[in-house]
Amino acid sequence: MKKTILTSALALGLAMGAAPVVAQETYFPIIAKGFSHQFWQAVKAGAEEAATRNGVTITFEGPNTEAEIDRQTDILNAAIAKAPQGLGFAALDSQAQVPALQQAADAGIPIVAFDSGVESDLPLTTCSTDNIAAAAAAADALAKAIGEEGQIAAVIHDQTSATGIGRRDGFLNRIAEAYPNIEVVDVQYANDALKAADNVKAMLQANPDIKGIFASNEGSAIGLSVALRETGSDIVGVGFDSGRTQKDAIMDGTLLGAITQNPVGIGQCVVDSLVKATKGEELPEVIDTGFYWYDQSNMADPTIAAVLYD
Repeated sequence: MKKTILTSALALGLAMGAAPVVAQETYFPIIAKGFSHQFWQAVKAGAEEAATRNGVTITFEGPNTEAEIDRQTDILNAAIAKAPQGLGFAALDSQAQVPALQQAADAGIPIVAFDSGVESDLPLTTCSTDNIAAAAAAADALAKAIGEEGQIAAVIHDQTSATGIGRRDGFLNRIAEAYPNIEVVDVQYANDALKAADNVKAMLQANPDIKGIFASNEGSAIGLSVALRETGSDIVGVGFDSGRTQKDAIMDGTLLGAITQNPVGIGQCVVDSLVKATKGEELPEVIDTGFYWYDQSNMADPTIAAVLYD
């Protein structure tokens, strides 16, 4: 099976005019959703550690921002043309990039999805946080902080990736199911801090009785904290992911807390899973890499500190 994968991948690369990877080298391109957030640097560190441990070569690539779906597709196509022995991919669009992945699968290139999966069974496994459960935990924390009643809102980082959809639905569904006295008055979409800050300011102006806001990733959470500082609002802010700016906002009380993923573990999982795939080992459909709630009270706990990043 391993020989079939390599031969097919080399044939694809030659057909597309690319120089094949040296046969003795095991090479995996790892394609992230972007580089604008520190989360991806932590994933990269985990992937590099696993590559060294397994004796394989990787590249870690991606568009500059998570808004560049077409650019990510171009990077994906270029990676496939190099005929690698495996491919790690975090999709910006869970549907649009399936055709390119189908090309890789047809060439016998094992695919491991991470962070965001795709609406396809092409990936052998997906290394990911359970985003629905994680966002539900954020909903519980926000609801408790506002006394389980009142108006709230959310800023979601996108509506095309599996993470954006999962975190939005996990948060909103938990509120609807468990907290009948809480009303969600607005949901906006923003992946970068500047747009998120503007959205939050508009939300607060249009809905002066808002008691809390959830922001679903590092960029939107930073924007939430900026807006709360600039407006002087004392509502409850809950974020997602980590990074120095978000941690500082929690420590100074601007944000209540956040959900952290395990980005280093995600990166390790991708490379370890690709190595197993090249050996013909079975992989589960999903590998849950875990999440934690953190706030001022537990940020110094060794378990939590290990999965926070700057």
